[in-house]
Amino acid sequence: MTVETITADASGTLELGDLPVHRIGFGAMRLTGSAAFHLGTPSDRARSIAVLRRAVELGVNHIDTAAFYFSSLRSANELINTALAPYKDGLVIATKVGPHRDQCGEWATSARPDQLRGHVEENLRQLGRDHLDLVYLRRMRQDSIAEHFGALAELREAGLVRHLGISAVEPRHLTEALEIAPVVSVQNRFGFDVSRERSHEVLRMCGERGIAFVPFYSVAGEGGERGAAEARNDAEVLAVARAHGVSPAQVRIAWTLHQGPHVLAIPGTGDPAHLEDNIAAGALRLSEDEVGRLDATHARTAATV
Repeated sequence: MTVETITADASGTLELGDLPVHRIGFGAMRLTGSAAFHLGTPSDRARSIAVLRRAVELGVNHIDTAAFYFSSLRSANELINTALAPYKDGLVIATKVGPHRDQCGEWATSARPDQLRGHVEENLRQLGRDHLDLVYLRRMRQDSIAEHFGALAELREAGLVRHLGISAVEPRHLTEALEIAPVVSVQNRFGFDVSRERSHEVLRMCGERGIAFVPFYSVAGEGGERGAAEARNDAEVLAVARAHGVSPAQVRIAWTLHQGPHVLAIPGTGDPAHLEDNIAAGALRLSEDEVGRLDATHARTAATV
């Protein structure tokens, strides 16, 4: 018997501004190697390109990347360009500016507002685009983001950027940004194994304002850039996974999407099998009881993190 392949449209659709995307997308960070940045073994180039092409074949139309996603031998943006250009209509590519790294991979200080145009242009060059669909300002501990976000708003007016988002922010930063220009999405660290009180508040604010909330490390948990292998397999996650015949990672993705209709997921992988599992998680429907039990476990985790 042939098992039908689950595609990204099973996760539903949400609009990033005027750009409709499926709620299951793809995060490009892990394309460059076995772990983020210069850590671990560099990826197999052909396999990374195949993963990207397969993601689009399976209906993924939202890819999250950044110019600073590179390892000693690989660049996520270059892989995306090679694999997917010329880009299909409706494919949304989001990128981030703010942090930056030198050619040796070392992190530099956060970009000044007057440097952000150069970062946007570098993403344009690497991706082979004449404009960027969505650019996040990734906050790097600044108390105020007004000057930086204002600089991106000017690039939006100039036509280099279509939509703006913010990342790694507190509720006050979202309020600050909205006074300058429209914000279509917020990308914060959030997931079943990760609890940030401020991210919960931002999640709520986004829902009230019709803004997409895009968690990162939602599967990897506290393991972060080290990957999902570090995530804890809590008893409730395992119980729900067994009940549905799926993996714990799929339960984490499904739980993330159940946090609200305005929530997107961008799990990343360089493994074709994991890619299909991640996308299939968009079809996983948890019962109210299962969500409640998982929420309770998440709340207990919050009290200990």
